[in-house]
Amino acid sequence: MLTLHDVSIANKRVVVRVDFNVPILEGSISNEERLKATIPTIEYCHSRNAEIVLLSHLGRPKGRIKPELSLRPVARRLEQLIGRSVEFIENTNDYFHSLPNAETIVPGKISLLENLRFNPGEEANSKVFGGKLGTIGDVYVFEAFATAHRAHASTYEAIKAAPVSVAGLLFAQEIETLSNVMQTPSRPLVAVVGGAKVSGKLELLERLGKIADTLLIGGGIANTLLLAQGWQVGQSLVEKELVATAQRFATTTSIELPVDVMVCDEIAPMKNALFRLLDQVAENDMIVDIGPETGRRFARFISNAGTVLWNGPMGVFEIDQFGEGTRVIAEAVGSCDGFSVIGGGETVAAISKYTAKHIFDYTSTGGGAFLEFIEGRQFPAIEALSAN
Repeated sequence: MLTLHDVSIANKRVVVRVDFNVPILEGSISNEERLKATIPTIEYCHSRNAEIVLLSHLGRPKGRIKPELSLRPVARRLEQLIGRSVEFIENTNDYFHSLPNAETIVPGKISLLENLRFNPGEEANSKVFGGKLGTIGDVYVFEAFATAHRAHASTYEAIKAAPVSVAGLLFAQEIETLSNVMQTPSRPLVAVVGGAKVSGKLELLERLGKIADTLLIGGGIANTLLLAQGWQVGQSLVEKELVATAQRFATTTSIELPVDVMVCDEIAPMKNALFRLLDQVAENDMIVDIGPETGRRFARFISNAGTVLWNGPMGVFEIDQFGEGTRVIAEAVGSCDGFSVIGGGETVAAISKYTAKHIFDYTSTGGGAFLEFIEGRQFPAIEALSAN
């Protein structure tokens, strides 16, 4: 792939497909990390007198105009973050029809088009809509790693239609960092996987099982694997239909599972977590976290790692009394000397909650894209960029 550093953008119109899919509540952005992550690319283009046109989606309007999913609040907050004016383009059809030619490019101007998914052609990967997006400017910069695994108009057809398509600074860094972790990690590589369900992470577990020196498993995923090994898990979240698959996985892969757990009889803010050894889990118990000995064991593996890859919490960390295991892991990863890579929305939320004073070497901006890249799947955006 060509990157932004490989082409001249001076005094050109540059279209940047960013990921501004951020949580908005009553007009306010509650987490703006994705906005901040794109600032280096915006500043790079601005410093070269480029006119910048930003494209993004927000939420899942399914091709319909939904005012609550407008990117207008994003434009206003971006202005504050970069200290520059950002023109918000509400009517994209009018913009396409009145698009000025190359001679009327305004160096330094920054625009943000309305939510791409208001147009049904975006998720349909329309060649027509993608062609319009790709030919707005002279250079199309793909900067939205979190959407790279989807074949949409702005992530595939626009890249192909553009006069020149390149990887943005953030996107190139994501690909390079994750590729290095999967192909040439500093050893030992310790992978920590949590979250609710095996079904969403089976391929991830299988891939990591082949390359990681140690695979630590917690969260609801561990419940299904514990059940597959014959342990009582009570009323815990499990996927019984995957028990046989989990048994096969456990016999072919070296994994570390919890040796003790925290349980309750109802997942609610006022409930307390009770300690259980695995052979003490009762019929009415619900496992909501790893236990203290498991936390210490996992932390020892992490402290000796050359590389740590972490995806998924160890329990229901959103409720404080069920989050101790996740806190222990977050602090262990944040303080280890090895190279640490964090990915997944829940994992990022966990480190924000527990480890403000710790430093992580790399935090991926992708959710599902992070998982699919680790699994080794092909990305439409990478395919299109590589073909140019």
